[in-house]
Amino acid sequence: MKLVVLRDPVYVRRRRVALGLALLLLLGLGLGVVQAVGAIRSLTSGRQASGPAPAAAAGVTAQAAAYDVSRTRLVARDTVTGGITPKSLAAGPGGLVLAQNMMYRHTITAYGPDGALRATIPDTIDLARFGVTGSQGPVKGAPVEAAWTADGAKAYVSNYSMYGPGFEHNGYDDCTTATTVDRSYLYRLDAATLKVDQVIQVGAVPKVVAITPDQRTVLTTNWCSGTLSVVDLAQAKEVAAVKIGEHPRGIAVSPDSRTAYVAEMGGETVYAVDLATRTAKPLVSPGKGPRALVMSADGRHLYVTDNDSDTLVRIDVATGVVDRRVDLPDQPRSMVMSKDGRALYVTSYGADTLTKVRTSDLTVVQSVATRQRPIGVTYEPTRNAVWVANYSGSIQILDERVTGSPAPEPSGPRPTGSGTATSGSRRSSDPTAEGTSPATRTAPSTGTTTPTDAGTPGGSATTSSSG
Repeated sequence: MKLVVLRDPVYVRRRRVALGLALLLLLGLGLGVVQAVGAIRSLTSGRQASGPAPAAAAGVTAQAAAYDVSRTRLVARDTVTGGITPKSLAAGPGGLVLAQNMMYRHTITAYGPDGALRATIPDTIDLARFGVTGSQGPVKGAPVEAAWTADGAKAYVSNYSMYGPGFEHNGYDDCTTATTVDRSYLYRLDAATLKVDQVIQVGAVPKVVAITPDQRTVLTTNWCSGTLSVVDLAQAKEVAAVKIGEHPRGIAVSPDSRTAYVAEMGGETVYAVDLATRTAKPLVSPGKGPRALVMSADGRHLYVTDNDSDTLVRIDVATGVVDRRVDLPDQPRSMVMSKDGRALYVTSYGADTLTKVRTSDLTVVQSVATRQRPIGVTYEPTRNAVWVANYSGSIQILDERVTGSPAPEPSGPRPTGSGTATSGSRRSSDPTAEGTSPATRTAPSTGTTTPTDAGTPGGSATTSSSG
């Protein structure tokens, strides 16, 4: 009877179904274990199993919704002049643009998105008013670079050096880490009042300023100290100075705010700085004189201008390998990314050129003639405009537009496509006065001196060109 039941067709089918379900269950459990192990490994290694991190995903989403510059061309709109020597430009999220005029004007000039002057902000302050003990009266700064908070309420501005009582060892571009140079300060500028409302001491000759995406930390590279200052925003003070090397400059920060990347312009190395342990290690040697850094929104790629190699390179952050490279005109300096992440805009200081480069493959899509010595660039998001700071005394404003005549091209050969890096170490000659461009807006003159050597205000008529 038992034999009959075991061989019964209905029983046999039921048994096969049960065995099949059991196998499927075991297989599912096995896959679940594998996935769990993978997730655990990802967590312990600080990486996600797949897909971008939340911070990176937010940045990618914002880029996808932004104005598409892959279908537009740069069209000249305006040129601003009048008592300025802009070293850099920084556009806030609301369209307010700051121009840092170094010690040649001792000012920061603020403009609306239409290019109209909003304010001329002197760099003279009384440190005692901000609680600095031992200060001996009003001193002047020398605004170099600036970075805005995400909400556009505040901007942090670096000062090349401080001038006045108590500051006897001013900065200069040829300094080394062994040189005696006074430490300088960051100014915090309030967007509503356009006044300095806080000062923070950092290293000697601070240059680039960056704010981590989590808005907790301000970073600045110190040219003469050879360090990266780590400033805690809540405490409003420097909490660490990370050793980098000779003449650090460009900064980019990962979307998760854990890692800062720093360009050692006096060498050939880009460093990765762990912001938790505050330690630096070499990431890659992208070329000679790496200067400006920009990171992709997903954190996978780092873009670097090589001032002495005349190249723009793209680095795969995970491997530390240069995976794209393009030759650019003489001395590619500052760089900014469009809001949609599709383009980079690079100033070439020695060639009076702005180059628009496609980020996906580093193809040059447009070259624009600038006035003499283009040194800074920013992307103004409310009007999708590119602003170029010409160290010789002007700011050019170019709109990304579907219609309108493209801005004039530079004379001579233009970069096309991608290629290999070139070598060479070239430095610029002195800037001279400028003519006019399609539209010229002259701001009220500040009544100060013409550009002089970075370390000696009032000296010979030359500008600081290396940094």
